[in-house]
Amino acid sequence: MTTALWVVAFLSILLIVGKALRSLIPLLQMLYLPSAVVGGIIGLIFVQCFPGVVPGEALAIIAKTPGFLISLVFATLFLGVTVPPLKKVFSLAFPQLCFGQVMAWGQYVLGIGITGFVLMPLFGVREAFGNLLEIGFEGGHGTVGGMSASFESFHWEDGIALGYTVATAGMIIGIVIGMMLVNWAVRHRVISQVAPFADRHPLLRRGIYPLFHRPSAGCQTVQSDSIDSLAWHLALVGIAMLLGVAILFALQKLEAWLFPHFSTRLMIGFPLFPLCMIGGVIVQLIARKMRLHYLIDHAQMQRISGASLDFLVVSAVTTIRGEVVTANWLPLLILITAGTILAIWMVVFVAPRLFRKAWFERAIAEFGQATGVTATGLLLLRTVDPESRTDAAQAFGYKQLIHEPFMGGGIITALAFTLVCTIGWKKWLIVSVFFFILWLIPMLLIMKHNKKTQR
Repeated sequence: MTTALWVVAFLSILLIVGKALRSLIPLLQMLYLPSAVVGGIIGLIFVQCFPGVVPGEALAIIAKTPGFLISLVFATLFLGVTVPPLKKVFSLAFPQLCFGQVMAWGQYVLGIGITGFVLMPLFGVREAFGNLLEIGFEGGHGTVGGMSASFESFHWEDGIALGYTVATAGMIIGIVIGMMLVNWAVRHRVISQVAPFADRHPLLRRGIYPLFHRPSAGCQTVQSDSIDSLAWHLALVGIAMLLGVAILFALQKLEAWLFPHFSTRLMIGFPLFPLCMIGGVIVQLIARKMRLHYLIDHAQMQRISGASLDFLVVSAVTTIRGEVVTANWLPLLILITAGTILAIWMVVFVAPRLFRKAWFERAIAEFGQATGVTATGLLLLRTVDPESRTDAAQAFGYKQLIHEPFMGGGIITALAFTLVCTIGWKKWLIVSVFFFILWLIPMLLIMKHNKKTQR
């Protein structure tokens, strides 16, 4: 009980300290750096400088917290969501989907290629080192935490610390360089709806809603005298997670039954969180079939997800192992630099030719997601299109319905690490190049069509 109290208290203090520093320091406000990242960095410094103050048992639990919380986050993704017709989704979001898929598969091609041909011969890194670019950039802290068991299954515990480092660097890069790109777009009159930081309400600069302009945190769908609405939604999330556990168990048993003589088991190292997302879809479908879907409010699910992400990020950054990062700083720097160049190139060169309208608004959202997390992409999008006057938000949201289940922490991200560790980096590089080209072709065709139309 004392250990659990230490964990909750320590993470809560870090979040509050992070929020306080962000509210007091203008530079952090201008960078839009999340309080969880600030608090996590403070926690990392504290743990490294004052070893033993936080009990070792508590730190061990904190290190495992992201793995649990990311399963909770993914379980909420489709709970309370009404999926529009696929025809409508594809008509608006297909160019956006091509952009996102090329970015994600490009991170695999770049990461695996650089690792196999450069970093392994020069620095002796593991062949799965190249996966860290997509896991950390496109996936983020939650994906790294969710894949902790996979890293441990293949005896590469150092990969957890390296993954958290890439994710932290990606989030900072996404916000800092993302805002630099926004300022570039304003100067070149690509966009005109940006509210300068100096013109914003003082409370909004500090990340606080003014008293009479506070949005709703969600609707209560059940009366509290029967069950509290938050407890009801948490219970649904718990059922979705249980279904994810059941699916993973069934897949492991099925693999053992179908391939009894194979020494390598893909499902043993397969992470739980993508299957919790499937569990959430099943719960939503059952609720709709029983005509009880109106009892699930997606806004409340978003609050559960948002709170979980904040605690996830602060615990993930706090438990980064500094000695592992120090020993691999140069290959990490090379990998992160390559991923950043790819993301900037996609925004500056590809997006103007791919998107016919609101090209920067649509591209900057993808940049934020591909380097940080989805929330970073939405933050940058709200910065350039605060009133949603373009179709960028709708296109990005529809694209997520197809993109999210597979990339950036989805099934492909989970499976890729296992495949690299079993079939080798060269074969996975071939697979990555194939899918990269598969999505590149329609993207190039759209760009060619746009060029003809402009003429």
